[in-house]
Amino acid sequence: MNQIGKNSSFAKLLEYEKRGAQFSPGGKSGSGPAEEWSGVTFGLGDTRLACNIDRINEILPCPQPTPVPGAKPWIIGLANVRGELLTVIDFARFLTGVRSPLRNNSRLLATSLNKAPIGLLVDEVFGQRHFLDSDAVAADLEEDSPMRRVVSKQHQLGAETWYELDLDRLFNSVEFLNGAA
Repeated sequence: MNQIGKNSSFAKLLEYEKRGAQFSPGGKSGSGPAEEWSGVTFGLGDTRLACNIDRINEILPCPQPTPVPGAKPWIIGLANVRGELLTVIDFARFLTGVRSPLRNNSRLLATSLNKAPIGLLVDEVFGQRHFLDSDAVAADLEEDSPMRRVVSKQHQLGAETWYELDLDRLFNSVEFLNGAA
């Protein structure tokens, strides 16, 4: 007589099946306790991040920015995107102080801060994934990790760990709001 353990893979699949049956498409959450959200997944160095798709207006290649005199070095400049000025931020440089190399895979995550367009330069965008709030755990980051300033949760999807970018935390930080050198 083979019993299914609570932590077995099969038990986890049964739990997912049960959640799936309770989920109502088109709604923010199903009738179960977990809230599902869609995230834009991207890379910054070796770190995999996800940001709620509702917070991202557009994903685009990095346009040619015009430097802003007197700005912090992590502000690359301003770029004209369809007649709207977008502040281009080197996200890796903001966090680590190390300039992010511009590559073919580099992208801007266009969002807004108090209706002001902001473009966060990231190394690569992987696509969209779905996450459950109930699967989030406290981010397991090194004590000195610069990601601790903008990440508090992580999600495990198979062998991959995705850190949840908290844009409110980023946009409310004094350092980010003070872009003048």
